[in-house]
Amino acid sequence: MTIKTYDAFSRLSIFDINRVTNFLFQNFDQFRDSKSAIRKSLMYAAKEIPGLGGYVFVMEDKDEILGAVVVNRTGMNEYLSENILVYVAVKKELRGKGLGKKLIEHTIKYCKGDIAIHINKENPAINLFKDKGFKARNIEMRLERP
Repeated sequence: MTIKTYDAFSRLSIFDINRVTNFLFQNFDQFRDSKSAIRKSLMYAAKEIPGLGGYVFVMEDKDEILGAVVVNRTGMNEYLSENILVYVAVKKELRGKGLGKKLIEHTIKYCKGDIAIHINKENPAINLFKDKGFKARNIEMRLERP
């Protein structure tokens, strides 16, 4: 089992972007975003669309994705977190075996600056983030436009 790290210098191929998009979409359950949103976050991290980029961490075993993390850089380090952890998922049948913990530890070790995450308060993974030092500071309020 290995964790591959991708950023602006070790870029994801379009094939890998599609592969990771499908993995994340299939392994999100009720907290899932659209494939389009997931793909856009990966394209941003890979600098395939304009922006600061970010990081993608993919845990694999024999070319099978076991887990993945997407982090986008915000450039807002003086007033918001420099990084936002956008997506993290572990293959459904492998949950509870410490793979998510390893992915989060790798993410914390690799990313420089603060890391924020928006997580649903009902998501059972919230305890993993609390255990790794993440603290609930704010609530998100969002004006959604049609």
